[in-house]
Amino acid sequence: MDLEARSLQPNVKAVLLAKLREYKSDLNNLKSEHKRLASANSNQAARDDLLESGMADTMSVSANQRGRLMMSTERLNESSDGIKESRRTMLETEELGVSILQDLHQQRQSLLHANDTLHGVDDNISKSKKILTNMSRRMSRNKWIISSIIVVLVVAIALILYFKLSK
Repeated sequence: MDLEARSLQPNVKAVLLAKLREYKSDLNNLKSEHKRLASANSNQAARDDLLESGMADTMSVSANQRGRLMMSTERLNESSDGIKESRRTMLETEELGVSILQDLHQQRQSLLHANDTLHGVDDNISKSKKILTNMSRRMSRNKWIISSIIVVLVVAIALILYFKLSK
């Protein structure tokens, strides 16, 4: 009982330890009275008187102890119920935590997939930018080539006209 009382909550533990000390002192008193009675059994009348008074004391002490024991048992049952409720709450909280961790894992996977997709899109945009830059350079080069051809043709036509008209 002493070990069980020490393992309980502090507010219940103090009350139960006090009662336990009281029970131990009662037990020690009863033991000493028993030893005294056992040694004094030479006088039968004194022995009978002691037994009668001891029985009355034992009955009142026993009833008192029984009442205390019932109260202690009731408190222990209430404590047990509280512990069961706490355990149930703890299990519910643990299940909720596991569920949240699973959701977070799925969200992490989604974010990693989105990140990979974003990097792929970024690579494609970079390639597209290079292609457009090359196309722009070719277009500019083609404009210069066409412009140069037009200038050469205009100069050639002008020279041809100049020589035809000058003769």
